[in-house]
Amino acid sequence: MPKKVLLITGDAVEALEVYYPYYRLLEEGVEAVIAAPSVKKLHTVVHDFTGWDTYTEKPGYLIEAHAAFEQVQPEVFDGLIIPGGRAPEYIRLHPEVPRIVRHFFAAGKPVGAICHAAQVLEVVRDLLQGREMTAYIACKPSVEGMGARYVEKTLHVDGNLVSGHAWPDLPGFMREFLRLLNHR
Repeated sequence: MPKKVLLITGDAVEALEVYYPYYRLLEEGVEAVIAAPSVKKLHTVVHDFTGWDTYTEKPGYLIEAHAAFEQVQPEVFDGLIIPGGRAPEYIRLHPEVPRIVRHFFAAGKPVGAICHAAQVLEVVRDLLQGREMTAYIACKPSVEGMGARYVEKTLHVDGNLVSGHAWPDLPGFMREFLRLLNHR
């Protein structure tokens, strides 16, 4: 039976951080399901560094959310990926997100968190205490506020948690996530 991975996100997800994992999973024969607050076409954004002190944001492509958070039965999935962008800052407020995320940590299933995904993990902060992870540097206070240690690397693996700094780190991020997924 093929593996099945859940991606949780919403509008303003960083385009590369949802598209790259989604298509990489499909390429491996893994069923990839995108869940969001509602079933709809999601608006992605493109973050880049163009001479500002911080990143800029431009509209990206649309991508279909296959399921609403309320419909997600996490026990049928083998892994979880949380893309970054601005989506994490508001999907973490959805009442179903803690239930979904908590399942993957409790079951020891692979969890991939890239860039601003650390903001989503704040809703299960008790599970991150004493762990190590990386994230986009602006999320360092979020990581440390959860009681985790921020790792000054662009890619880090701590048990079932694969974390990446930003979209340029996607090749290594997906390599490590797939390694965990395939050894489960």
